[in-house]
Amino acid sequence: MTVAKYFDEMSYGPAPESDIEARDWLARHASGFGHFINGAFVPSASGKNFDTFEPATGKVLAKLANGGATDVDNAVAAARKAQASWARLPGHARARHLYALARMIQRHARLIAVVEAIDNGKPIRETRDLDVPLAARHFYHHAGWAQIQDTEFADHVPVGVVGQIIPWNFPFLMLAWKVAPALALGNAVILKPAEFTSLTALLFAELASAAGLPPGVLNIVTGEGETGALLVGHEDIDKIAFTGSTEVGRVIRERTAGSGKSLTLELGGKSPFVVFDDADIDGAVEGAVDAIWFNQGQVCCAGSRLLVQEGIADLFHERLKRRMETLRVGQPLDKCIDMGAIIAPVQLTRIEALVKKGVSEGATLHQAKIDLPKGGSFYPPTLLSGVQPTSIVATEEIFGPVAVSMTFRTPEEAIQLANHTRYGLAASVWSETIGLALNVAAKLAAGVVWVNATNLFDAAVGFGGKRESGFGREGGREGCYEYLKPKAWVGRKTRAAMPALSQVKPVAGDFALPSIDRTAKLFIGGKQARPDGNYSRVIASPKGKAIGEVGEGNRKDIRNAVVAAQAASAWSNATTHNRAQILYYIAENLSGRADEFASRITAMTGASAANANAEVDAAISRLFTYAAWADKYEGGIHQPPLRGVALAMPEAIGVVGIICPPEAPLLGFISLIAPLIATGNRVVAVPSEAFPLSATDFYSVLETSDLPAGVVNIVTGSAIELAKILAAHNDVDALWAFGSAELSTTVEKLSSGNLKRTFVDNGKATDWMDRAAGEGALYLRRAVDVKNIWIPYGE
Repeated sequence: MTVAKYFDEMSYGPAPESDIEARDWLARHASGFGHFINGAFVPSASGKNFDTFEPATGKVLAKLANGGATDVDNAVAAARKAQASWARLPGHARARHLYALARMIQRHARLIAVVEAIDNGKPIRETRDLDVPLAARHFYHHAGWAQIQDTEFADHVPVGVVGQIIPWNFPFLMLAWKVAPALALGNAVILKPAEFTSLTALLFAELASAAGLPPGVLNIVTGEGETGALLVGHEDIDKIAFTGSTEVGRVIRERTAGSGKSLTLELGGKSPFVVFDDADIDGAVEGAVDAIWFNQGQVCCAGSRLLVQEGIADLFHERLKRRMETLRVGQPLDKCIDMGAIIAPVQLTRIEALVKKGVSEGATLHQAKIDLPKGGSFYPPTLLSGVQPTSIVATEEIFGPVAVSMTFRTPEEAIQLANHTRYGLAASVWSETIGLALNVAAKLAAGVVWVNATNLFDAAVGFGGKRESGFGREGGREGCYEYLKPKAWVGRKTRAAMPALSQVKPVAGDFALPSIDRTAKLFIGGKQARPDGNYSRVIASPKGKAIGEVGEGNRKDIRNAVVAAQAASAWSNATTHNRAQILYYIAENLSGRADEFASRITAMTGASAANANAEVDAAISRLFTYAAWADKYEGGIHQPPLRGVALAMPEAIGVVGIICPPEAPLLGFISLIAPLIATGNRVVAVPSEAFPLSATDFYSVLETSDLPAGVVNIVTGSAIELAKILAAHNDVDALWAFGSAELSTTVEKLSSGNLKRTFVDNGKATDWMDRAAGEGALYLRRAVDVKNIWIPYGE
């Protein structure tokens, strides 16, 4: 080829990265890698091993230990032994260890990048320029949180021993996302890397040991799915942090139900990439390339659903197809490629099958006409246009280099299409009108939204999803809380068994006039409603005197209450000042009837007049607390190292079910509904099963306090039976349940259907009179999702 021809074609020749050092490192471990437990590499107790393969060639890379029950037991024991001493270290000491790990990553950055590219199949440009530098950034950033932990998280302590399970798409970066905050805040870790991509985790273990990290603080157990299951089920682990598929996340939610383990899940996605007709089309095309063909599309937040405004759709698709033809697919260590290999043949087969299904459902297929390397698992950049919103390729996560495209006409239709998914991880909005972009961003059901950008990440900015994309956040201050627990809850004791419901004792009649019968109704949609089943239950005093009746709620009553709560969605958009005013008004009206409510508490529970009055006073104070917080629980502005900002915006979760604690019938009820409505949620509350009359009396307070209909709905009846209905309801977005251990287990297990967020007490009693334990940020954080909206600026 002549020089002139090169200038005419502007084509790239291969530019291979040297893999000598990486291959030498692998050769030193030719006999196989062991687990890293208590600061040393040890073989699998069973002697079992498995091979890991190079995606680009299909050749065996290394032999790995296959973790079994004994290996997991040993790792957990080492972590448990080390954790207390690690947590007692001054924050500065832990900060220095994190700093040493960050520096170690930087000194060995090229080796890590090459091993990652070989092991995962992704381009060396991505591992070298993105994954490894961002991993180092996470350790630097969290070294800072360790340094200031005593002041910034003074009312929290470490969770304890943490089991972490990471996926194969970003092996080293996911390690940093999880290990850095856990260690920084005083926890010990057992990490289980993906069976396809364990090598950089084992390399990191070597580096951590060389950096002087104390034995047992970090443990790495390799293996297949069963190894992860053993970690999830281990009784001596305090938290599980999982990144992976929604299907596996659902299983983990079920298996950890009732265990008391803290849980964060970062799961799948089907993220919308919304392009308006005033967008910079060339910029949006480049954004689409980064959104779906970065890392071969094997990205949980990949912008795989292109939603393009109708007026520019033809032009956008024409330019996107032209750009696709210039993409280069090749060997991962070639610095001139755009896409590398698919992780494994099984994933390649899945991608091919889904694309074939999409075409059979009417999509138009376009694949770049480019050469693919021989051997290995490679797939070309692919676009499916004319896709229907209900097509399998529009609803299922393909996890490959496949974009699907649809059109829309108006912003409202764009929002509707974008939210037409069971996922809610991320989204991109492209428009030169910042008002339009931010208005749409605020209405998208996603944990992260990028404006005129895509796939931006930083250790200071929380990342995580909604709906079936999981719950919890990683990164930033909000991510730190996932590895901490409140001091005020540490010493809680198991709730004493509630006495059996008092039976009504027969009373001989006399010639006095009988009292006028009154059965408390349910409260649904702002109105008193008879229970669907027309059954009621008598509420008796401790001495057996009938003091009232309440309706026996059932599935249809819960359904009606959820429908009413959904219809009250305007409450989520009400101004924070308006919500504060209404909460103050509720407190005012309750105060005017304080004696009546105190008498009711005494009649139901047998509490002394002084204690009953104290509970009412505390309830009024609690309403004032959340009225105060309503217009002050605000977001923040993150300043990642780029020309732009990320807005951390707390958002209402939506419709939240509440199972109130059996004790403190008024204060427990208000302590749970008030933070939720203060932050814009709508609730379906089940009052104390034994003492529900405080709540049924309270709806008359709500009726006179300007609270919009449907914001608070009250259904009386069996706590456990109504909890089952709420937990399984797909239109309930979260469920708070305070009561027995059985109740917590039931709620967590049944919530796996739509992976709703849960907040349970595992049968531990809360002192509702203690403000540290019963109110404040502890509850407000669980009442919101934090959406991070990235806004780059400048040219």
